[in-house]
Amino acid sequence: MNDKVYIHEFIHITKQNRARYMHHMTANWSPIGQEQRNQLCYGVWGVVGSTGPWPQTVNMWEEDGLDGLAASFRLEFGNKILQDPALEKWWAGAADLRSGGFDRIMLPHPETLTIERLCAAGVRGEVYAHELVKVAPGTSWRFLDAAVEGAETALERTGWRLTGAWATAMRNRDECLLLWTVPTWEDWSAVEKAQIRGNDALLSKAGVHVRERERILLVDAPLSPFRTGRQPSREDRTDWTD
Repeated sequence: MNDKVYIHEFIHITKQNRARYMHHMTANWSPIGQEQRNQLCYGVWGVVGSTGPWPQTVNMWEEDGLDGLAASFRLEFGNKILQDPALEKWWAGAADLRSGGFDRIMLPHPETLTIERLCAAGVRGEVYAHELVKVAPGTSWRFLDAAVEGAETALERTGWRLTGAWATAMRNRDECLLLWTVPTWEDWSAVEKAQIRGNDALLSKAGVHVRERERILLVDAPLSPFRTGRQPSREDRTDWTD
């Protein structure tokens, strides 16, 4: 049972700052989030620009449930400037690397593993497939149940592992996110060729619920837990200190 809550972020990067930004988020922010907010880094990835907007990153943070997220929001916004004063230097550093973004609060399917369990199991891909799925209002959990039920078959057929499955909160239960761990680029290519022929080996059972579906590819940052098998730490910092 996964009782965590996740923040999902699309971040718009300025100029050629993607590598610097990914380091700033993992090495410079995540240790603070762990200490102050009990927030874990689930993953930081660069979007493969040929499959989606560029330059862009995807960040995901694992929060200690909705109550933990509420406490984090109070810490961040309980002041006149709507920004944690202790992080003024960190925010200034981030401002030069990004131009904005779009966030979602995500609720995990009960069978979605936490990042600590994924790291312990050694789950990792050469590339990741990120799918935002629109479904009929009120059916997001029905879709996720079907996707998770068919995940083992999808793994056997394609090598793609359904690593995470979430429903977007604060909506009409009409949007979901799937994260697939893909072992190799060739495993990605094989599935895309099958999709072109109309053979959907990923959502054979859940596909009936889909109204709209967008898949992009991600590659994890050097200090992302999927790559390193651990949370970023203060020892990883190289360009910023308290």
